Amino acid sequence: MKVLIKAGTGEIEEKKSRFIAHLQSVESVEDAEAFIAKIKKEYWDARHNCYAFVIGKDGGVTRCSDDGEPSQTAGRPMLDVLLRSEIKDICVVVTRYFGGTLLGTGGLVRAYSAAVTEALDNSEIGELIDGIMLTIETDYTLLSKLEYYLNENDIQIASQDYADKVMLTIKFDSSRLERIKSDLTNLSGGKFVFGEPEECSFIG
Repeated sequence: MKVLIKAGTGEIEEKKSRFIAHLQSVESVEDAEAFIAKIKKEYWDARHNCYAFVIGKDGGVTRCSDDGEPSQTAGRPMLDVLLRSEIKDICVVVTRYFGGTLLGTGGLVRAYSAAVTEALDNSEIGELIDGIMLTIETDYTLLSKLEYYLNENDIQIASQDYADKVMLTIKFDSSRLERIKSDLTNLSGGKFVFGEPEECSFIG
């Protein structure tokens, strides 16, 4: 699942009208509504603050608004850009300052779409992975082997605790669980002690 890691902005000008796009990662309709309200308050003097959002791993919750623009010329084109990007849990608000010249329906669709596209291009996007957190207990004599294996196999260390024994918590794609446990068991001659695997999600 693609998610927004770092939100960018986009701004375009069309016949002296300014279109300013702001993105935000959201987890619920309430989050999206709060973000929309924030942008509307910040850009209170603009003629339009149109929005669209996609929420849920399957993108099952979508909503958009033309905020006074002609029907289907703002919110829906913005939503279409989000859906094509396949990014979930995301909200965009595009603020329009009217420049005095009517753009027509085609011009509005192009302008609102372009503003959202530019904001996405200026953002950092990542993959949200369904993963596993696994704790490994080892003594210090095997630590360097363990760290080498984790580094070579691109396995993230979530936390480390150094006491009489070393406790490392690692995270990785859930499909790799059995392979990793088998590799580490062979690597340590069965000396690594594993905790119970726990489901998690992380940015890959």
